[in-house]
Amino acid sequence: MANPPNVYEQQFEYDETDPPGYRAGLARIGREAGGKDLVIKQFQIPPGETLCPYHYEYEEEWLLVLEGTATVRTPDGEQTAPRGALMCFPAGPAGAHKLANAGDETVLALMWSSAREPSVSVYPDSDKMGVWAGEDHVLLRRSDGHVDYYDGER
Repeated sequence: MANPPNVYEQQFEYDETDPPGYRAGLARIGREAGGKDLVIKQFQIPPGETLCPYHYEYEEEWLLVLEGTATVRTPDGEQTAPRGALMCFPAGPAGAHKLANAGDETVLALMWSSAREPSVSVYPDSDKMGVWAGEDHVLLRRSDGHVDYYDGER
């Protein structure tokens, strides 16, 4: 690889549709490096912003804080994760997490997990569940009820 990506020289994409409080930048650094078996994303989280709602997946996910100090909520409560902190969020409810920046400096972080699809995320605070498979995805509120397996089939 002639010019491998550098975690300190990334250009971050921001989604203008993200609501205030959830505005963080994304760089798909693993894809840029040619990765296929792991998803490695880099995030830039400005002061006062949060990466995503409190959630868990059905695969292990990792966090490495490169710069700044993040506030990480887990089922055990909130804790600070300073520069250099490495955390593993296990699969399932025990690995629920939310990454925020309560400080004055921008947080720069890497997160990675397997690239298996479909992937499923559960959002306990809002009782939602999301399923992602390539470009297809669906987000549902679990309390809206379930349909029968054969509902709508012929």
